[in-house]
Amino acid sequence: MKLDIFSEIQKRDCDANGGFGRLLTESIEQARAADEAGFDCWWEVEHHCTPDFSYSSCPELILEAIALNTRRLRVGHAGILVPFEINHPLRAAERAAMLDHISGGRLEVGLAKSGGKEWETFCISEQQASADLVEATAMFPRAWCDDAFSWQSARWRVANRSVQPKPVQKPHPPLWHTCSSPPSFERAGELGVGVLATTLFAPVDTLSGMIKGYRDAIGRLVPRTGQFVNNAVGVFTFVHAADSIKAAVESGAPRSALWYVSSAPRVFNVPREIFYSAIRGNVDPRSRPSTAPLAASEAPDPRSVDDPNPVVALMKREFAGEEISNEEIFEVIRELDSVIIGDVATCRQKMARFRDIGVDRLMCLVQMGEVPHAEVLGTIRRIGRELIPQFA
Repeated sequence: MKLDIFSEIQKRDCDANGGFGRLLTESIEQARAADEAGFDCWWEVEHHCTPDFSYSSCPELILEAIALNTRRLRVGHAGILVPFEINHPLRAAERAAMLDHISGGRLEVGLAKSGGKEWETFCISEQQASADLVEATAMFPRAWCDDAFSWQSARWRVANRSVQPKPVQKPHPPLWHTCSSPPSFERAGELGVGVLATTLFAPVDTLSGMIKGYRDAIGRLVPRTGQFVNNAVGVFTFVHAADSIKAAVESGAPRSALWYVSSAPRVFNVPREIFYSAIRGNVDPRSRPSTAPLAASEAPDPRSVDDPNPVVALMKREFAGEEISNEEIFEVIRELDSVIIGDVATCRQKMARFRDIGVDRLMCLVQMGEVPHAEVLGTIRRIGRELIPQFA
């Protein structure tokens, strides 16, 4: 199992803590540290109009800066938002090929149908986003590989264009889909691309069945001549490895992870009850259309913070505005096998759980919430010394 970095370019209360310029400088320094530590790939998201949660609205530019500041670290887009209104596939393919050249052939390309926030911003329906994902997945390899590229569909048509530049990697950079539900895992397998998934406090076991569905689907695939099949699964989760449990708690990682998951319903425009069900292990948080209207119960209500599930109760308390200490949060979330926060021995044990269900790449979210820059650098270097050698 390879260990990667997953990045939102994130800092809670960013403007009050040095602003975006400082955050960007810190992120590039963290990428240099990840390169030296032996991480395999730096994955960058694409989100728009999501202050504090993600400042990665121009991921290709950030990945260019990271590629120019590193030597061997691969750079991954997780992923390009494929609705034509956001990123026309031909333009996205051109930018990706150029980034492959700038990085010296170190590019990984993820594709995402995006979510409720972006659909609202760019006036896109979920149905159109899903159709665009499938069409873009077929279009990228053709644009990269065909000398005379032509395309004809209800969405777009063009004839005899020479798309330049062609990528360094042959036949082309690995393709991935961001996936969050059994149908999306199976679709990725049927199309021959890798899976990029998440947990967001859900039990690791909820991934196991979806990974099996993906492997079954990709196993049935009959590749076309020259098709590059990327049979691989990557999963991102919260990671902070410290010298001791006490140091891990004091880093602020527990409260940062809780803030991230509690903020996700707002960012992805998904009713909070859907996330609560995922944490209970019932359903995936984004398997329901993100355009579903928010319920009236979404408003903060300090009176309804109880829940039989202690993690859900914790989220309800945070959403209601209650101040909760890192110590109390950790005592609850330390029981989650999907959250990798603790000393090195704890992190090693929890990472092994992901490997055992068939995860090929563990994408470590280490820059999150309020965790200080120095602590992020420390966990990157500690993972490089004590964990990467064991899992590589």
